[in-house]
Amino acid sequence: MAEAHQAVAFQFTVTPEGIDLQLSHQALTEIYLSGLRSWKKKLIRLKNGVITGVYPASPSSWLFVVIAILATMYMRSDPSMGLIAKIQEHLPVRYQSLSAQCQTVVSAVLFSTLLWFSLIFTMRMCLKQLLSYHRWMFEQRGKMSNTTKVWALVRIFSGRQPLLYSYQGSLPNQPVPAVKDTVKRYLESVRPLTTPDEFERMASLATQFESSLGNRLQWYLKLKALWASNYVSDWWEEYIYLRGRSPIMVNSNYYGMDFLYVTPTPIQAARAGNTLHAFLMYRRKLNREELKPVSTVIPLCAAQCERMFNTTRTPGEETDTVQHWQDSDYVAVYHRGRYFRLRMYSSSRPLSPREIESQLQRILDDPSPPSPGEEKLGALTAGDRIPWAKARKEYFSLGVNKRSLDCIEKAAFFVTLDDDEQGMMGEDPAASLDRYAKSLLHGKCYDRWFDKSFSVVIYKNGKIGLNAEHSWADAPVVAHLWEYVLATDSFQLGYNEEGHCKGEVDASLPRPQRLSWDITPECQEQISQSLAVAQALADDVDFHVFSFRDFGKGMIKKCRISPDAYIQLALQLAYYRDRGMFCLTYEASMTRLFREGRTETVRSCSNESCAFIKALEGGEVGKVCRRLLRQASEKHQNLYKHAMTGAGIDRHLFCLYVVSKYLGVDSPFLKEVADDGYGVSYTIMGENMMNFHISCKHSCSQTSSHKYGGQIRQALRDMLQLLCPDQREPSRTDQSQTKKDL
Repeated sequence: MAEAHQAVAFQFTVTPEGIDLQLSHQALTEIYLSGLRSWKKKLIRLKNGVITGVYPASPSSWLFVVIAILATMYMRSDPSMGLIAKIQEHLPVRYQSLSAQCQTVVSAVLFSTLLWFSLIFTMRMCLKQLLSYHRWMFEQRGKMSNTTKVWALVRIFSGRQPLLYSYQGSLPNQPVPAVKDTVKRYLESVRPLTTPDEFERMASLATQFESSLGNRLQWYLKLKALWASNYVSDWWEEYIYLRGRSPIMVNSNYYGMDFLYVTPTPIQAARAGNTLHAFLMYRRKLNREELKPVSTVIPLCAAQCERMFNTTRTPGEETDTVQHWQDSDYVAVYHRGRYFRLRMYSSSRPLSPREIESQLQRILDDPSPPSPGEEKLGALTAGDRIPWAKARKEYFSLGVNKRSLDCIEKAAFFVTLDDDEQGMMGEDPAASLDRYAKSLLHGKCYDRWFDKSFSVVIYKNGKIGLNAEHSWADAPVVAHLWEYVLATDSFQLGYNEEGHCKGEVDASLPRPQRLSWDITPECQEQISQSLAVAQALADDVDFHVFSFRDFGKGMIKKCRISPDAYIQLALQLAYYRDRGMFCLTYEASMTRLFREGRTETVRSCSNESCAFIKALEGGEVGKVCRRLLRQASEKHQNLYKHAMTGAGIDRHLFCLYVVSKYLGVDSPFLKEVADDGYGVSYTIMGENMMNFHISCKHSCSQTSSHKYGGQIRQALRDMLQLLCPDQREPSRTDQSQTKKDL
């Protein structure tokens, strides 16, 4: 009750003598500082809005234009060619009382402002046109065309020191490919996967679609592209993510791992203190737009960053929604079946890492048991969406349950203090790494809040991880956040000699607030049902994670091969050896060169890749196999570049399919889809290491993540041996690991 009294700014009692009013100065001070912090953020957003609105110019350039115009007029020259005089003639009546000289100055300032806006508009249109040019991607190194040389002017129109969202207004809209081009690329992608009869049938359906229904559907898409910022992204978010009624745990959410070989501190609360403070530092930079725009050669869209914090996915019976709040000064914490509200600010300043550590240690030391139904409440977010939507409406729309649920959903993010130890450890580090990945992917199915934009997991031994909801953003955006947090934790904040966070603790900080619940037996039954669904899904996940350290992108580049293309070909070779066949291979490519762009699919299995694999497995001579490998690599790079520049296949077909459903028409061609195989995620770490994350299902008798992992290792080595025959053989340890997996 003490915490509750501290949270009340005033109390009053009615007595025969009147009303006895008691003010809490501490609470009023907190209210004042909270409001002050809120107004500071509003002013920062206003300032950044002005700076971004006039980009690539700057607000100070307005003054320069005004001074330049007035200076030329002082030299008795009229740069406006009579426009200033025309403006002066039409000034409002209230300006007629001014002297003629003052009227001229006012007219000159108005002309200067109009000229300034015109220059900004012209510069922005030029920048937009320059950012729409993508042919530079397809040119060979050292052979730059004259057009590309002119395109290099993009640097002139890009301004100086851009804010995070400075380029948003200048990014081009994603183009709608021609139907005939998409159909042609689609047929090319399925050619190596079909028999001659199947391909002939597909080609017939494609020709019929292109000449009839396709043009009608395309007209609607072009109309949408003129009206909307992106003709794909809103439908992609709604129909692929938010309308899905199956569990988002495993099926949609993804995870991020800690350093594999380094743990900065084994103290759980200390690691959490630095980590949470690093998240606050990133959010501060994000709110102030101080993060530099991510770019390749040209800037990428930053729209996905807007919903990174203070965001949750809310379940609905037909479709979910993504809710975002402007600010939140606390995080929601889960530990041993209890939920807590942890304020991250005191007196309008963020808590130091040492203070966060102290507060989290209070939670860890709290012996109170969970209330009935509280421990496994999070299972509702892990199960099917419709039961969760109904339960939320029936049991969490009023009273204490609504207040506590609001507290979780409006939190900056979610934190789990896990009692397990994870990471690469023990006598079997490979198996422990698999367990670590599964823990981050689904945990116990109730100790994460899978609806939050992301949940941070802090393990007992100091290892950390992250589980992210997918609808609001794609993995590269979260990866940028995660890399910043890991780097800031280890290389900027650091720890003292005992492994604790640095700094001092304000002893007057109020304790973290325990959330209260009133979970009825009927609601507990629904929690149990959702947990059963989620547990069955989690148990079916066959996961294998391994680090490949024989070589990395450094060696691959020496062979003059794209590392990404090399890995994709290795995956296909491994699958062919595993199953004796080819299959549709999807690789995600970003389309953030365009405004509000998200992803496109690269269909990696091509005629060229199949020809290379057949030649290698068929015993062709090395010279022929090397030539085919390079051709396959070049083809893959070309497919990837087309996907990045809006000339992919799947997103266009997806949108045509959505339009057909709106119009109530069926297309046999658009119904031809397939979904089969493994899920493989890989990261290239520096010059000499690659990490692979392989998933499949135990219920599928034809797949095994460990077996496929062994095939991938061998395929990577065999391809390097083909390209560079003089390379040394892998160590016996590596060979024995491969044989064990096979």
